[in-house]
Amino acid sequence: MPAATNQVDLLAVAEKEFAKLSELLEDVPPDLAGQAFEAGWSMRDVLVHRAHWVDLFLGWYQDGQVGKTVYFPAEGYKWNDLKAYNADLLARKADVSWETARSELIAAHGRWMDFVGSLDQAALYGGPMKGANNKWTTGRWAEAAAPSHYRSAAKFIRACLRASR
Repeated sequence: MPAATNQVDLLAVAEKEFAKLSELLEDVPPDLAGQAFEAGWSMRDVLVHRAHWVDLFLGWYQDGQVGKTVYFPAEGYKWNDLKAYNADLLARKADVSWETARSELIAAHGRWMDFVGSLDQAALYGGPMKGANNKWTTGRWAEAAAPSHYRSAAKFIRACLRASR
């Protein structure tokens, strides 16, 4: 369920969830970060995935603004192809190190914060996001792409750390 209805709250929830995730990442030993846990995913995989999805969202927004076709989740894939899409993503990013995955997530978060910070209330919550072909506002998409993903990543990483003990 979305928590934010305005830019200030959206930025605050993103910072809160990112801070929690970042603090948790400090406790992850690099040798454990690439170990497969639930459904074959590693903690590294989760960071690669979350950074990528922030950038997917930013691309969706940009394409919609200029009238391009917006492919959800990506060209050649439908929502019911998410398992295949994510598997393809992780295969393409298999050589990404833990430190690089962390850096990519930090950079993606910065791009997301800059983007959300650049929009006003009308752009974020004044109506459906252009090109999305649904009723979700840009703010709702933005929250799903970053703070919600940070929250689920933290939950996954906590479970991995518990399982490794």
